[in-house]
Order: sequence, then structure tokens, then C-alpha cells
Amino acid sequence: MTPDSSDLQPSDAELIRRVALGDDQAFAALYDRYSPKLFGLLLRTLRSHPEAEDVLQEVFLEVWLRAADFDETRGRPFTWLVILARSRAIDRVRVLAARHRAAVESQREAPQWHFSDACENVIRSEQGRIVSEALAALPDKQRRVLLLAYFEGLSQPQIAARLGLPLGTVKTQMRAGRPKLVQLVLNHVG
Repeated sequence: MTPDSSDLQPSDAELIRRVALGDDQAFAALYDRYSPKLFGLLLRTLRSHPEAEDVLQEVFLEVWLRAADFDETRGRPFTWLVILARSRAIDRVRVLAARHRAAVESQREAPQWHFSDACENVIRSEQGRIVSEALAALPDKQRRVLLLAYFEGLSQPQIAARLGLPLGTVKTQMRAGRPKLVQLVLNHVG
């Protein structure tokens, strides 16, 4: 009697334990096992193939970075993956909705006159100077995450990976830095 091939496959929990140790083959196996299911979930939520692909990559980046945080006593590995995917999808929906609202609002409030190119360049350079000065006044940690988010377009998990920081730290720095930046800009303008 030969062993069933499914008996030879490592369990999900074993794969996550190995990923936590930096085993890229275990990571690839986990990705192959669950990326189609998670992609389907993300596609239903986001209704955009590129957005779903992007969020799927963020989810697996988070798995790679946070596999050691997985606690078997709190649930199954697949449940953890679904929760991560759902959370990232909700974050993305919020970002997309905010961008859409901002675009609609800016069109509604856009002035009806047109500036010359020279005038527009002066306004942009003045705005850039104000924002640069406001950023320079922020604490270094907050400035770095805001620059990566708004000027390089990185997501919070990507910022965490680039800076080698926990995702929660990045979120905290962004939450603290954004209102300070806005206040500094408003103080400078007003």
C-alpha cells in the first residue's frame, strides 16, 4: 500500500511555521495552495483584476513578514489568510473611494479660468515649497512614511517592508503624521 500523496503534503500550519523561518519553498507552496481562492475573494470584493492582483501581492507580502505572528490556537491558517485578504481589500476599497471622492470634489471646485503655464509653475513651486517646509518640520519617522506613501505611492505593507518596520508602526506613524502635516501646511498658508 502506498501513502496517499496528500499525506506527503505539509499542513498549512507547518508551511506557515517554515515561512516564519524564511523558507521560500514553503512560501511558494502556501502561495500555490491558496492564491487562487484568495484572488477570487479579492476579485469579488474589488471588482478589478489589477486591484485584486495588487492586493493579493500585499497579502502574501504580509504573510512573509508576519508569519511568526500566526497563532494556531486562534484559528486555522486559511482563516488567517482570508482575514488578511479581507482586511487589505477593505483598506483598498476605502482608498479607492476616497480617491474617487477627491477627484469628483476637485472637479466640482476647480476654477473655471485657466492660468498660463508660467503662472501654474509659480503656484506649484510655492505649494511645493510649503509642503517641503511642513514635511521638514515633522519627526523623521513620520516624514519617511509619508514621503513613501504620498510621493512614491507605496502601500503601508510596502512601506513596512522597505523600512523594516512592523506594519502597525507604519500605520501609527501615518496616523500621527498626517494631521500634523495638514496643520503645518494650514499654519503656513493661513
